[in-house]
Amino acid sequence: GAFQVLREFRLQDVGQYEVGQEIKATDIFKAGDRIDVSGTSKGRGFAGVIKRWSFSGFPASHGTHEYFRHGGAIGNRSYPGRVFKGKKMAGHWGNEKVSVQNLEVVGIRPEENLILVKGAIPGAKRGILIIRRAVKGNK
Repeated sequence: GAFQVLREFRLQDVGQYEVGQEIKATDIFKAGDRIDVSGTSKGRGFAGVIKRWSFSGFPASHGTHEYFRHGGAIGNRSYPGRVFKGKKMAGHWGNEKVSVQNLEVVGIRPEENLILVKGAIPGAKRGILIIRRAVKGNK
């Protein structure tokens, strides 16, 4: 049929599946299972350091001029003479792969092929997710 997304997954045993077989949520998960959910986070475009990293900004008085929402200094002195990798700066925010681990399956609605999950999952409504059994399991 017409698919919105066609994707490959690695399996231990492919003998139990046939080509073109439809796999339902009830075939894989049940209430009480722990799962990991991966998806693409909402893209927020170009964002400054205050919005992207929750920086405080600069004081609004005492001589501050045209520097209210900047990030401040980005390095030390001649040593190390470089900017460290991972420095929090302004830039593109979101639209990246995000995984949330160890969420609980609260229930399954077989007639709608829905999985009810306790907790937040990444991405927009009607976004595409990858749901797999929890790697770290129950703690």
